[in-house]
Formats: sequence, C-alpha cells, structure tokens
Amino acid sequence: MRLLPYSILCTILSTAAFVSFSSFANVSDMKHPKDTTIESSNPSHPQKSLARVGVRPFYLLSQLDDPKLKSKLAQCSNKPFYRTEFALGHRGASMQFPEHSKESYQAAINSGAGIVECDVTFTADKQLVCRHSQCDLASTTNILANPTLANKCTQPFTPADPVTGTPAAATCCTSDITLAEFKSLCAKMDGTNPDATTAEAFMDGTPEWRTDLYASCATVMTHKESIDMFKKAGVKMVPELKEPSVTMPFDGYTQAQYAQQMLDEYTEAGVDPSQVFAQSFNLDDIKYWIANDPKFAKQAVFLDDRYDTANLDPNDATTWTPTMEELKDSGVKIIAPPLWVLVTLDDNNKIIPSAYAKAAKEAGLDIIAWSLERSGPLTTDNGGWYYQSISKAITNDGDTLKLLDVLAQDVGVIGVFSDWPATVVYYANCMNLPSKQGNKAPNDTESLIGIKNK
Repeated sequence: MRLLPYSILCTILSTAAFVSFSSFANVSDMKHPKDTTIESSNPSHPQKSLARVGVRPFYLLSQLDDPKLKSKLAQCSNKPFYRTEFALGHRGASMQFPEHSKESYQAAINSGAGIVECDVTFTADKQLVCRHSQCDLASTTNILANPTLANKCTQPFTPADPVTGTPAAATCCTSDITLAEFKSLCAKMDGTNPDATTAEAFMDGTPEWRTDLYASCATVMTHKESIDMFKKAGVKMVPELKEPSVTMPFDGYTQAQYAQQMLDEYTEAGVDPSQVFAQSFNLDDIKYWIANDPKFAKQAVFLDDRYDTANLDPNDATTWTPTMEELKDSGVKIIAPPLWVLVTLDDNNKIIPSAYAKAAKEAGLDIIAWSLERSGPLTTDNGGWYYQSISKAITNDGDTLKLLDVLAQDVGVIGVFSDWPATVVYYANCMNLPSKQGNKAPNDTESLIGIKNK
C-alpha cells in the first residue's frame, strides 16, 4: 500500500483538526452556515456557503489503498470546501449526533450537506414530527425515563430474562402521545441494551463506534420546525413519509390525508416545490403525489424497497417488479436504493455498477444512494449489510471512498445520503461535482456552491 509522506499527512491532519474544532465547537450556539458566506465573482452564484468537513475525510483518506484516487483526493486537502447538493444529510449527521434532532441537523448543515432529511411520522393528535420510525421512541429518545409517558407506550418496558433468554423490550410510538408530550422528550443516540433489567440500562445502548458526547438532551423536532430551520439555513429538504406502524385509517386519518399533510406544510411555509424532494418507500404515495400535487411530484423520490424481496438479484432484471421502464412510465423520476444494490464485483474483485444501476440509467431514472457512513468500522464484517454485494473487496475504512467514487463516476448517482455528510462534501468538492441538482459542474476557476442513514 502506498502511503502519503509523513510530513504531508501531518499537515493534512493538523489542518483538519483546526477546521474540525472551529466548525463543531459552535454547534451549541446554533448559528447557520449562512452566517459565513463568501462573495463570488461568478454572477450566477452570488454567494457560496463554507463547509466545515472536520477530520474524518482525512482519516478515510489516510486509510485509502488506491494510489490514483488517493493522490487525487489528497490534492484538495488544503482547499476550502463548500456546501453541495450531492451530499444529503441522512437523519442529519447521525453518526455522532442523535438522529432527527436540531443538533444533528445543524451538524449536517455546518458540514456542507446541501439537502437534509426529516423522516416524517405523526402523533396521537395527528401532528407531523421527525422520527425515523413511528415506533422508535424507546431507542431514540428518553421516553422510558418519564413514567407517565412510558406507561402510554404500546409495549411498556419489560426486562430481560436470563433464564429464558428473553431480551429486554419496549415499543413506544409517536402515535401513543400528543405533540406536546413529544416535545417534552430528549433525543438520544439510537440504541438499546437487550440485556437490560431496568429501563435506564435499556436506554444505554449506543453502539461503541458512535458517541454520546453530543447526546445529553438533544432537541426533538416537529416537521414544521425542520422546515423553518432548513429554510433559514438555505438548504433543500428531503422529507420521507414513513410507513405508519398503526393501522390506517388512524382515528379517521387516512394515508392520503397523511401524504397530503406533509406537502401542505411546505406550501404553508412558503417553500417552493423545487426545494423539496418528497420521498417514500410506498409507491402508492408517489403515485398519489403525481396525481394530486404534480409540482412536488416532479422530483419525488421512490425509495426502492424491492431489495426486501427474497429473490431480488441486482444483476438479474427478471427479479425486479415493476421494471425500470414501468416505473418511469408511471411518472417516477428519481429512484433511491441501498448502496449494495447499485454495485457488484467483476472477476478481479473490482467494484463496478450492477445491472440494476445500468438499467435505471437506461430507463432515464435519476439515482440517489443510501446510506454511506452507517456501517461502523468497515473492518467489522466487511462493512455489513450496506456492503453485502461487494464484501470481498472491503478491507478497511478507506474503502468508503472507493465505493463513493464508483457511485459518482461509474453509476452516475445525483446524490448520496450519508450519516456523516462531510465525507461526501469533501469528495464532491474535490471531484468538482455539480453543487446543484441538474446543473453542470463548475469549471476549474469556479468554486462549488450548494443550496443540495436511510
């Protein structure tokens, strides 16, 4: 493996450390990156928002064992970085901040994500809030520390039983509580302890490769609050309409009303549909938007859940239903599968686009990939679920950049969701990728500007 000269690596890491400290030390004061903008000589881009990428991209670069890619990315180490729409903040910056919290969103914005995600679900009084799942409150908030609210959970906490081998469990849903009760919660890092015999121990389950450093009492967000925050920050929005865990209709509240309410909250906030990438795993939701709100449907994202089909093979088109052409003909314009569906290995264990990726492009579909930086150390289980189709080629954390390079250059994705958007921001800036969806890349004399862990 060819390594960077020690002096260069030291310069990179020391510069990165300074940038990291200056960028994330101000998370608590919640200033928006718009407070740090630079005038541009390019009249089509009057301002550009600085990104603070921190140390992680430099660490990944130090682990990269592809000499050509490593040399190209290393040349950008002392350059400024700017916000880019190629980087989508998956639940914010959820690798190190509690997902779907104000702090997580701000970290994603600070690091240069041009588009940030609020997963949307609803409360008992049918108000929209940001949670990855309707029933994840026991693992992502402190609800079990509040006896009154804990007693309202669909399944209150039950301790582990070492005799029978039964793990500890609790199921707490946003639909179990009102909006006011939801807002009384603190967000925490996602995780539970299956061996816990107390509720307190159950909530103490953060994976060891993450951190609780920023999780003392993170701020849970309503959908409307996320819209206001993103609008003020100047980033685009990628809300996901989550599948309800409760039976629909819920107290007379239908799936169509739910799907429409999400879009209506953008309209009420004065957000132009061009700033919103509404997404859903439910193809019927996409079709509803196409039929009833075409301005928002124009860039709706179908989160492809066909990977969940037992016989799906990303390299065998006969296992995909509907076909890519049928999706395109139905009005779908953007498709978003998990990382592993888009890539495979050739006979030399080189990462290449899958037949799925090629077929989507041939059908005229744009592609967004999810979710980078969600796997923990790639030395564990060769990257796990997100890397399953290329596991034989995954040996160290630097392979994150190898995969990202294939997704950008060979698959041709228009964006990548990441639990740590700074990694994608570094890459996109260095490779001069378009900073806005649908725009050509700036030339060498122009700087990247952006407004854009499933």
